[in-house]
Amino acid sequence: MFELLQRAAVHLLISLSGVVLAMVVGVVIGVILTRVPKLAGPVIGVVEVLQTIPSLAMLSILLVFFGLGNMTAVMAIFFYSLLPIVRNTYIGILALELALLEAGRGMGMNSLQILFQVELPGAIPVIVSGLRISLITAYGIVTIAVLVGGGGLGRYVYRGIQMSDMTMLFTGAIPICLMAFLTDLFLNRLEQKLLHR
Repeated sequence: MFELLQRAAVHLLISLSGVVLAMVVGVVIGVILTRVPKLAGPVIGVVEVLQTIPSLAMLSILLVFFGLGNMTAVMAIFFYSLLPIVRNTYIGILALELALLEAGRGMGMNSLQILFQVELPGAIPVIVSGLRISLITAYGIVTIAVLVGGGGLGRYVYRGIQMSDMTMLFTGAIPICLMAFLTDLFLNRLEQKLLHR
């Protein structure tokens, strides 16, 4: 039981590490794209291409740079998480009513104050939606990252497949499904609260 909890904690930590890194970079990129609209199409296009690379291929490519272990899994999650976060940040800010921005300027706010006090708070519900997609995707990527030396619950799944042991397979699969379900439930409710605040 202790080993299961330990592996579940590692699975969650790897997932969160990649998504948090993508949040930091993705929100910055999303904000930049709202300031330089000409870059939006090409940048989002490149990020979309990254999203189409099969997981095993992505892990194999990153393995060359980061070697065996959890860092390869974290970087794969980072790249897969960029699209929903960049796109949702960009769309969320652009969807804000012009009246809110004008009100901010009317109160004497500078560009940074408008960004942090008006634009980002207003875009948070849409950004949270991207975060939800990213985290749920991350749990699946960590599961197959065992093939490149990653930790987490994927070891139970992989060992269960190798040994045709359904008990072992479900020992890993059920907690992963539970994490995905609870994450979706929590972030979906958070998103709804933010939309109706």
